[in-house]
Amino acid sequence: MLEENFVERIYDKKKIASCIAKSRYHDVLNTLNVNFYLIKYQKGELVSSPFQNELLFQIVEQGSITIYFIRDDGTRYSLSNGTTDYFLGDMDLFYEKSNNIYAEAAESLTCISFPIEKNREILLSNNGFLRLICSSLSAKIGAMATIDAAPASLMDRVISYMKYKCAEETLKGIEQAAFHLHCSARQLQRILNQSETSGLVRKLGKGTYQLIQKEVE
Repeated sequence: MLEENFVERIYDKKKIASCIAKSRYHDVLNTLNVNFYLIKYQKGELVSSPFQNELLFQIVEQGSITIYFIRDDGTRYSLSNGTTDYFLGDMDLFYEKSNNIYAEAAESLTCISFPIEKNREILLSNNGFLRLICSSLSAKIGAMATIDAAPASLMDRVISYMKYKCAEETLKGIEQAAFHLHCSARQLQRILNQSETSGLVRKLGKGTYQLIQKEVE
């Protein structure tokens, strides 16, 4: 399982006010009685994931992100790319958090942030904020209607499956994993043997392999 990111949170009121003033949504943000703070992420860090303990609403202030969906068979779908003023957490206002959607910093990233749960009623009672959310969700739904799975080799899918779907990034049981990956146990074993030889995974025991590689190319 992926660990929670180590990120920098900034509570300096002057820096926060400066970022809000530059946001295209400053008029609405200034009507929200919430405690804003800034979060800085490094390239490759997860901005949002199923393993995130706290639900956050985040607005990209600087930098860019990549949003993708990981199916149970390790297939990766690119959902969207976001830059300045992109919303994260808008769907979490209304739906349970997806177990398959990830947002990753494509470069150094700064977000205007605040927790959703303790501010949910404030957010849902603000008409201006809700209009922004409706516009954001409509755009995302429209984009999702045109996506398709990125072509992936069985090697790519095995690595993604271990990284995103296996506890502690450890595959246990060849037959069960092969079923989820839609391949034969023999094919999976061959891929794991190749991955072990190339240093991507280590064998811990019979039918048990742990991922060494942390980034999926």
